[in-house]
Amino acid sequence: MSGFKQKISHWVMNWLTKDGPLPETPLCDFNRLKFELRPCDVLLVEGRSRVSEVIKLITQSPWSHSALYLGRLFDIRNPQLRARIEAHFTGDPEEQLLLEAVLGKGTIVTPLSSYKKEHLRICRPEGLSADDAQQVLGYAIRKLGADYDLRQILDLARFFFPWAVLPRRWRSSLFQHNAGDATRTVCSTLLAEAYSEVDFPILPFIDRGEDGSLRLFKRNPKLFAPRDFDYSPYFSIIKYPFLGMNDIGLYRRLPWDREGNYVDKQPPPRPSSENEPAPSKSKEASPPHRTIPFPGIRRKEL
Repeated sequence: MSGFKQKISHWVMNWLTKDGPLPETPLCDFNRLKFELRPCDVLLVEGRSRVSEVIKLITQSPWSHSALYLGRLFDIRNPQLRARIEAHFTGDPEEQLLLEAVLGKGTIVTPLSSYKKEHLRICRPEGLSADDAQQVLGYAIRKLGADYDLRQILDLARFFFPWAVLPRRWRSSLFQHNAGDATRTVCSTLLAEAYSEVDFPILPFIDRGEDGSLRLFKRNPKLFAPRDFDYSPYFSIIKYPFLGMNDIGLYRRLPWDREGNYVDKQPPPRPSSENEPAPSKSKEASPPHRTIPFPGIRRKEL
C-alpha cells in the first residue's frame, strides 16, 4: 500500500511541477544578466508550472520563485562550505550557481544556465558588506538537503479564506512549532532566514515612539513570498530586457580614425572642404552641445 501511495505522490508531484510552454518572445537578456550578477543577489523567476500559477494567485505577483546566487565555487571563502556545495553539485567548478528550494527536490544547488530561457529579475541587497554576504551564503549553504515544505504554501492560501468557515483541522498551522520545522523550507523563507542572520531588513515592521525614535521588528520568515524582495525598499531592482532601450556595444559605433595608430597629442584640425560653408563670424557663444551622427543609429546629443 505504501508503494501505491508513493506512486500517486510521485505522479501528483510531476503534474504540479511540469512546466508550461516557453514564451514566444524572450523577456530577459540572459547573457547580460549572468554577467552582472553578484554573489548574494536574489534572482526572481516567473515560473511556468501549475504550482507556480498557484503561488502567483496566492501572492498576486508574477514572481513565483526566488533563488540565491552563490557565484562560482571559488567565490565561497569558507573551504567547508565549498566542500558542502561540491557534495551537492558535481559539475564544472567554473559554473555559475544558484541555491534554491524546489518542490519535489528540496534545497539544492542549480546551475544558473538552467534558467536561460526564463523571465528573470535581479534583486540586490543595497549596502550589504562582503563579510555579511558570506554569512548569508553560509546560512543558506548549510540548509542544503532540506525538504520543501508544501504545507506552508497551503497555509498561506488559507489566509484568503474566512477563518470562521474553515473546519478547525483545515486552519493554518503556520505559527505552530513542529519538530520537523527545521528540516523543511520554501524558497522565500530560506532567503528571509539567511538575511535575518545578519539583521538585513527586507520588509520589517517599524514602530516610531513619541520622541521620534524608531524600532524595527523582524517579520516571521514563513510569511515571505518571492514578490517581497521585489517590493522591499532595501533591495535594488535590476532588469535586463531582451530588447533594451540602451544599445549594448554603443562604443563600437564611435567614429574612430582607422587610418592611423595611437597618437601622443591632440591632432591638428582637418582642412576645410571647398563645399563646406565658411565658419560664422558671429560673436555669439557656441551652443553648449553638439550632435554627432553615429552610423546605424539615431543622432544623439553629446
